[in-house]
This record gives sequence, structure tokens and C-alpha cells, in this order.
Amino acid sequence: MALPSPNLDDRRFQQLVDEAKRYVQQRSPEWTDHNVSDPGVTLIETFAYMVDQLLYRLNRVPDKNYSAFLDLLGVTLFPPTVARAEVDFWLSAPQPETVRLPSGTEVATSRGESEEAVVFSTSEELPIVPSSLVRLVTAPVSGDQTDRTAPLGAGKDIPCFQSRPEPGDALLFGLPTAVPRCIVAVRLDSRVEGVGVDPRQPPLVWEAWDGARWVTCQTGTDSTGGLNRPGEVIVFVPAGHTTSVTAGTRAGWLRCRVTAPEPGQPFYSESPTIREAEVFTVGGTADVEHAETIIDVPLGTSEGVAGQRFSVSRAPLLLDGEPPVVQVSSADGWQNWTAVEHFGASLPHDRHVRIDAVSGEFAFPPEVREPDGTMRAYGAVPEKGAQLRVPRYRTGGGAAGNVARGAISVLRSSVPYVAGVDNREAARGGVDGETVENAKVRAPNILRVQERAVTAGDYEAVAREAAPSLRRVRCLPAVAGEAGAVRVLVVPDAVADEGGQLRFEQLIPSDPVLAAVTERLDERRLVGTRLVVEPPAYQGVTVVARLVTADGDVDRVRGDAVAALFRHIDPLRGGADGTGWPFGRPVQYGEIFAVLQGVPGVSLVEEVRMFPADPITGRRGAAVQRIDVAPGALVFSHQHQVEVIASVAGDGS
Repeated sequence: MALPSPNLDDRRFQQLVDEAKRYVQQRSPEWTDHNVSDPGVTLIETFAYMVDQLLYRLNRVPDKNYSAFLDLLGVTLFPPTVARAEVDFWLSAPQPETVRLPSGTEVATSRGESEEAVVFSTSEELPIVPSSLVRLVTAPVSGDQTDRTAPLGAGKDIPCFQSRPEPGDALLFGLPTAVPRCIVAVRLDSRVEGVGVDPRQPPLVWEAWDGARWVTCQTGTDSTGGLNRPGEVIVFVPAGHTTSVTAGTRAGWLRCRVTAPEPGQPFYSESPTIREAEVFTVGGTADVEHAETIIDVPLGTSEGVAGQRFSVSRAPLLLDGEPPVVQVSSADGWQNWTAVEHFGASLPHDRHVRIDAVSGEFAFPPEVREPDGTMRAYGAVPEKGAQLRVPRYRTGGGAAGNVARGAISVLRSSVPYVAGVDNREAARGGVDGETVENAKVRAPNILRVQERAVTAGDYEAVAREAAPSLRRVRCLPAVAGEAGAVRVLVVPDAVADEGGQLRFEQLIPSDPVLAAVTERLDERRLVGTRLVVEPPAYQGVTVVARLVTADGDVDRVRGDAVAALFRHIDPLRGGADGTGWPFGRPVQYGEIFAVLQGVPGVSLVEEVRMFPADPITGRRGAAVQRIDVAPGALVFSHQHQVEVIASVAGDGS
């Protein structure tokens, strides 16, 4: 899209007239008649009109030249990108047959009084496959697997693990077939036999076999208390789940495995037992994107000349994934014309088209007059009278799609047997289309980089261009033992949960983002440079504080204090300037004290303690006055604890 020239006319006709009259009063005080009927005022207005036109044109020259220069360089505005999320579709009841969720099924957020609903659609079909339990196998970490299906059917109590469980013991559930991307409920009838564990955090993990290894499954509600009482475990089966042969039976296998306890986590002293087990499918998980698919869009009729341009009515176009294809009618049917970045390498017979995603325009190749007077065609031209169409394209995108977890709750498309939807994680990846101001800022980097990456700034600029959804990028020099290596640390943008809390998994970039950055940098790195693209290390910080408030609303003060801590110790938008905690900057006791003291309603900060924490394991170190951070690391808020007490009149607080 050609960059529009800005309107810089900040002086108007009337302003010039008023300014001239003020000068008249200063220079010729004897001239007192300033009415429009006076001939002198008529001359002032005439000259003001001419100066107004002159200033308007002169003020536009520098920016118009700059915009023309950017067009000459081929600088175009980036289109928006779509936000993506995983949405769980819950069945009204287990079904005996496969429920197929078609591609394009629409879900949305709830519509507010002042906000429109944000609509998402599924990107591919989702089969929700029914399941049941056909085999139950115990697999101790040391010993042979034992088929327990027959004793279970006879109503006997089955020990899940060894009499004294050990890490690695497992209980395997065989399903008739694989259930990839399905949500299954494992219903168990147990009694309290697994002595020693905390039912709120049992040392168990659920896994699914993907043909090569056991993959950890996310779990929802677990009402069994660590397999110790009747209840259900909701298991979200990953996409790679497949069938395999175990204990002589081919089935789709899930397993519940004992893990090594974390420090302070209670462990089994005896094995839990089950007397009944049942498995059934209760839903499925589908990928959705904040985009709308438009089908079979006519562009118009070709006039048979070079340089034709056609536009669609719904812009912008989304180019992530497969770009739109233009089809041209011919005697042999519809012919596909391929989208290219430019026509510089196109030959006269190439069916090429250039797409301007921001304006929704499709441009066909031009003809250029050569120095010898001949005309050169940079691609084929559709025949006169040929019909043009776009079979399929996607529109939408933008930062509005980055909704918080749990926000997607409305099923807009009617799907039989589906009762509800929700998203366990926030949607991410949505970026608004580029503004003209940002394109002007980006232009010097394009001139400087020139399709190669040498300095740290070059690597950061190229990485941001490859993945606009990144919030922060940092290039670090090689460390000891990494001669010739360049480390590029990338942090994705994320939407915080209620209260401003970010979860650790939100700060890890997705594999497609890492692949896109790596591919773009690999094309531009110097020969012999080894490239490492990865997320930064994160240092968890836990603050424990006790505050005194004269405000009677203790709960509000506590909530504001916790929110202030999460807002300040934030790798994306925290720090003193609100642009994200600086890489490698330590956390000081004094600044945390100041943050809490600045919370409205806090009259006294009685105690503040800081603890370094591991955001993965949750382990917390000893209290310190300063938490040092490695040069390539960021801090991350982890489970702050704030106690607020109300001051009593006369206690001196």
C-alpha cells in the first residue's frame, strides 16, 4: 500500500488574517477601521488566501518526498496478524458416535454493554471420538506389566501401584482407539488406601502415548484426591495420541504415573486401590483464530491490458499461512495465478499477481519501456473478457483478538450435542496493522540492515520484522564456550489474567514463532555464525508483605497491593517506565517497599520480605534484600502474599 502523505496544514486562512491585523495595530495605529468593507482588509484577506495555499504546499513537500522515497524502497505497511487460541468444546453428554465439529465453526466472547463480541473460528475439522475402557494394566517401575481387566470386571479391588509406590509406577488405561485432541473423563470408584499424600497435590501425572514417547497431558478437575476416593479426572489428550500394542493389546493408551515428590510434597506410603473404572469422551479441543474466511469472491472482468488492479470489499487480507490465490477463467477452466512479492524476476509467460494485504488490492504485472524503445512484460496479462475471482481468503486479525483465558464462552455456530465452550489459555499473537508513523521509523533500519544481520541491533530488527507478535527481543553476544554464536532472546506478548497476573507458560514463545524468527535470521546471518533463538531465562520473585490501612476496605487494599506488585515485577509491561523489566536488572528491597507504600489506602508498610523462586517447580529460596538477575534473564512475579490489617484508633499506626 502506498504510504499516504500526511496533512500538515496547521495554519488556516483566518489565523493569517488575524495575525496581519495585529501587525497593523502595532505598525499603523492610525488605521482603525478593520471591518471587511475596508479596502485594506480586503487586501489582507487576499494575501492571506495566497499565503495559506503556499504554506500548505511547502509544508507538505518534505513528508511527501519522504513518503515517495519509502515507496521507492518498497516499504509497505504490515497487515495485521491473527490471534490464536485453543478452545474446548464440551458435549452435552457422552455420545456413541463420533461428533464432527466442522471447520469454520464460530465461537465468541460475551458481548458487553460497550464492547462488541470478538469472534473466532476453527481452522480445521475436529472429530470428537467416543471412548471406553477396554484394558487396565498395572506397570510397576521394576517388574512386568500385568493385565488387570478381568479382576476389575469381577469387582475386585485393584492396587494401582506397588504396595509401597515408587516414582515411575504407572496405571495404564487402554481405549478402543486413539482420541487425539479429545477430552476424556476417567471415572474411578476408589477408597482411601493411598495413605500419605495430600489430595490437593498428589505426586501423579497423566500421559498419552504418541507413537514414540509418553506425552504429558493437561488435566482439569480431579475429584479423586490422588486416586483415593470416588470421582473423575478430566484429561485433555494431545494431538499426537495414537494406538500401539501394550500387554498384547492394541489400543490407544493413557497412563497415570507416579512422580518423584517435590520438596515438602507428601508421598504415598501405600498404594491406592480402585474397584471400578470407566472412561468416556466429554469434549474436544480445537484451534481457533480471530479471522473470518470469505469464499468465492469475484474480482471483476479483465480488460486485457497490463497493470490492472482489482480490489476486494473486505480488507485487510491475512497472509499468514497460505496466501490467497487468484483464479482467471479460460477455455480450459479456471487457472491459478501465483502471488509474488514483486515482479522483478517474472518472465512474460509467468502467471503472477502481487497482493497488497492492507488495502485488499490485487495488482497484475506491468509493461515497462526499455531504453531501446521496446516494451517488456513482467508477467502474463489475463485475456480481455476473462473473469477473475478469489476462491478463498481470510480477513480480520488485530490485537483485539488477544482475549484473556475463559473469555471465549459463546458458541455462535449450531453444532449438535455441543453444550458449551471455553478457552483454558489466553489467545495470543494478534497484532494490529502497521501505522504510517511506524513505517517511517522502520525505514532507516531497512536501509541499515540491507538484508543482512551483523550487529546486535540488526538481529533484533530482523527478528521483530519476522514475528510482529513478539513483545521484546534482545540479542546477546556469545558467552564462554559459544564462540561464533549469537543468542537472540524473544518474549511473546501476552494478556494477563484478572488482577494483572501472568502465568509462566504465557511467556514461552510458540514453536511457529521460534521457527519464523530462526528462518528469517538464518537467511541474513554472516557465514560461520551459529544462531540460537530461544526464550530468556526467568527469575521468579515472591514478595511477602504485611500492610496497615486506615481504610476500612481491607480486601480492596490487599487486591490493589497484589496488583501493584504484579504490575511492577512484570517482564512485559513492568519496571519504572512501564515498558518491561530491563534484562539483567536486579530487584531491590527499597523499590518494592516504595511500590507498596504508594498503594492508595496503605498507611504503613510493616514488613516486606523477598524470596527468589523457581517459576517452574515453585521452590522458594531464603529471604534476601536483593535478587540478582543474569544479564540475559528477566524477572517474573510468582505467588505474592500480602496481609493487610486495619489500624486501630490510638495505636499509633
